Amino acid sequence: MPEGDTILRAARTLGRALEGRRILRSEGADVEERTVTRVEARGKNLLVHFDDGRALHTHMRMTGSWHIYRPGERWQRPASRARVVLETDAYVAVCFDAPVARLLPSGGDRRDPGLASLGPDVLAPGFDLREAVARLRRLGDVPIGEALVAQSAVAGIGNVYKSETLFLCGVDPFGPVRDVSDDTLSRILAKARELMQASVDGRVPTAERRALGRGGRAWVYLRSGQPCRRCGAKIRMRRQGEAGRSTYWCPSCQPRSGGALV
Repeated sequence: MPEGDTILRAARTLGRALEGRRILRSEGADVEERTVTRVEARGKNLLVHFDDGRALHTHMRMTGSWHIYRPGERWQRPASRARVVLETDAYVAVCFDAPVARLLPSGGDRRDPGLASLGPDVLAPGFDLREAVARLRRLGDVPIGEALVAQSAVAGIGNVYKSETLFLCGVDPFGPVRDVSDDTLSRILAKARELMQASVDGRVPTAERRALGRGGRAWVYLRSGQPCRRCGAKIRMRRQGEAGRSTYWCPSCQPRSGGALV
């Protein structure tokens, strides 16, 4: 499932193509003759806002993606897989295979229960760290590895940055939130934000790049059975939560203490 960094990059690309332009033709959403005012990433959700107050809400889950084409350019996927088509004088934006693609009424993005219940967006310019910590704290008995991907606590973090961040902060993914101090929760969120913002900008944080070495892209994610880049112990993977999401960790660098390494 795309994480917040992927959705933010898509929103920026879509915004450059659509913002300020009138929709000449549309499929999957009745927005012809409307002008796109802005494109917004909200956690893992992407919203295209129009001048009449309505908003097109898409969620990619595991299958969806937005493509941008020039008029007349051949699409990379069959038209039968298009959920939404937005055509302007200069670009054609096509949303393929998205499980969620719906047109919200004016103000609907503020009233919709799913969107309204989202926690602070970890990549938002005004990210509310204190509120995110407070929401995580309310999940006291939930393992921190599950809590970090609970979008009602903090929006945008998924399996990749959950695993990478907890490794870099030396935190046991299976310890309950109640055993993690506020300072450590703040440090976890700050590190996730740093890693994800670097991804949006197309780079790796300097300290991580030096430590990972040439060609290294991940500390633990998708590295089950391989040696830890820090200590040499074998990286492990376990499914967490009702959704069975994968968590990767180093049992040596992230001991079962419930907190951070000192």
